Amino acid sequence: MKAVILHGPENYPNNYEVMDIEKPVCGDRDLVIRMKAAALCGTDKRIFTGGKTKGVRKDSVVGHEICGVITEVGKDVEGYAEGEKVAIANVIPCGHCAACLSGRENACLNRKAIGYEFNGGFEEYVRIPDICIESGNVVKLPEDVSYAAGALIEPLACCIRGLKNTGTTFNDTVLVIGAGPIGLMHLQLSKIAGAKKVFVSEPDAGKRELAAKLGAARVIDSMNEDLEQIIMEETNGEGVDRVVMAIGVNALVNSILKLAKKGGTVCLFAGFPKGRVSEIDASIIHYNELNVTGSTAYRRIDYLQAADMVREKMIDLDAIVSHKFPIEEFREALDIHMAGTGLKVVIEN
Repeated sequence: MKAVILHGPENYPNNYEVMDIEKPVCGDRDLVIRMKAAALCGTDKRIFTGGKTKGVRKDSVVGHEICGVITEVGKDVEGYAEGEKVAIANVIPCGHCAACLSGRENACLNRKAIGYEFNGGFEEYVRIPDICIESGNVVKLPEDVSYAAGALIEPLACCIRGLKNTGTTFNDTVLVIGAGPIGLMHLQLSKIAGAKKVFVSEPDAGKRELAAKLGAARVIDSMNEDLEQIIMEETNGEGVDRVVMAIGVNALVNSILKLAKKGGTVCLFAGFPKGRVSEIDASIIHYNELNVTGSTAYRRIDYLQAADMVREKMIDLDAIVSHKFPIEEFREALDIHMAGTGLKVVIEN
């Protein structure tokens, strides 16, 4: 079968290749699925360029946003059948570390994940191990949900965790920084949560246009417009209730803090480059009594809620998909993803 093998973190773009490998063997307690859609995300960008190495194995298959069809069911597995469409919640918490016991399984100290400790979605067939099945991480989907939308349940679950950490609720004003796939999910989720107005800051004209179609009250060209002036005009000089930073640009953090109202919340949602720091005027946080939070991964309840939203057509994930490629054209797909010229790039099989 075809698979994308990552040889190591060095020497991008020559550190991976599409090659033939053996199809995975289904153990008695495993499932094997035929990957139908596996999406690229910002984490994959950092993996391929060596910016993220934790849990990533040499000569392995990455890819953690996965939807497919069950082709084999281990003899000791109950509740699943061949032919069922499923999405995979890739993060598997241990359930007994300090983070899990305190209700933060998304930050599990011993977590394992499909696409890291276990081979991921950038291959034609994926083995789903017993600990993933037993944790309830294999979620069935109806036929009217597209495979691409099924794959995007995973990043949607991450955004739901971010929404909960941010505390967005009825009648809030929200500013989303960045209209990539994650920013557009935050836009839609904020509106579903009851936000009165959602503003989106984005330099790319095409992404601004899509943000407007998806319900942004105002889209702002951050390269040619004064973001702070516009936000203050729109909020009677108070600032917004919630800010979601959906791009990991350290240099912007301090200026973003100024856009939240007194007692507001700023969520540093995006992954930021390890080892780089942001210069922050702490007095902004101090005098404005700001809540500054981060967000990592998702809890299983977030994933199940995301899957329900997709089943019930509460959110449009297909609108965020800009490119689809067969696995044989993975290099072209990754090039587009790296260049940032598309939105969500999906590998189909």
